[in-house]
Amino acid sequence: MYRNLIIILFLTLLPVSGNAQAVRNGNSLSAVEFSQKLDQTKDAQLVDVRTPGEFRNGHLKSALNIDWKSDDFAEKAAALDKNKPVFLYCMSGPRSTAAAAKLQDMGFKTIYDMQGGMMKWRNADLPEVKVSASAGMSLTQYNELLKSGTPVLVDFYAEWCAPCKKMEPYLRKIAAEMPDRIKVVRINADENTELCKALDVSALPVLKLYKNNTLIWDYLGFIEEMELKKRILN
Repeated sequence: MYRNLIIILFLTLLPVSGNAQAVRNGNSLSAVEFSQKLDQTKDAQLVDVRTPGEFRNGHLKSALNIDWKSDDFAEKAAALDKNKPVFLYCMSGPRSTAAAAKLQDMGFKTIYDMQGGMMKWRNADLPEVKVSASAGMSLTQYNELLKSGTPVLVDFYAEWCAPCKKMEPYLRKIAAEMPDRIKVVRINADENTELCKALDVSALPVLKLYKNNTLIWDYLGFIEEMELKKRILN
C-alpha cells in the first residue's frame, strides 16, 4: 500500500512533458482549428517538419520546410523568432509533436501543433499547394487492382511511418509464401494523396482486405504477423 502511494506521489511530481504541456495549454489543435488559428494570428511562423519529398507532394501555403529528421533541424529552427507564434505540422502528428517539444526546450514562447498532420488536413478538404506534378493512382486504377481471383490485401504505408516499416518484412513474406491465397498491394500514401483522401485514409498504417471486389476488413494501426495471417485465412 505504502509502495503504491510513493509511486503515485512520484508520478504527480514529475515535470509535464512538452507535448502534455502543449495539450494542457490548448496548443494542440485539430486541422480545422489549426487553420482558423493560423488565419487569425499576426506574424505566424508556419513550419512543415516533413521531408523535402513530402513537402513537394503538397504543403500549406507559405510554409517553411525544416525537416525534423535532418541533422541541422535545430540550427535552421534557431533562425525563427522565439517571440512570435510557431505553427508546426507533419504528415500524421508524431514528428511535429517531437519538434514542438524541441522548440519548447529551445525557448520558443508560443507553439501550435496540428493533430493528425496533413492527412487530417486533406481529410477536412482544406487547401494546399502542390509542387509535384504527380497525381498518383486514381480511384479507377485502384478499383482495377481489386479485380482478382484471390482476395486482395491493400497496405497503405509511408517511409516515415515506424509501424509501417515494422510490418513491411512480413507483408512481403506473406505475399511470397501465399500467392494463391492473397494478393498484397502496397500503396505509398505520400505519393497517392488524392486516393487516400477519396478512401478516407487519414492515418497510417491502414490495411484493407477485399474479397470479390468487396471490402471485408479494414484495420488502422500495427498488427502482429500471426494475427494478420489468421484474418487472411478466415
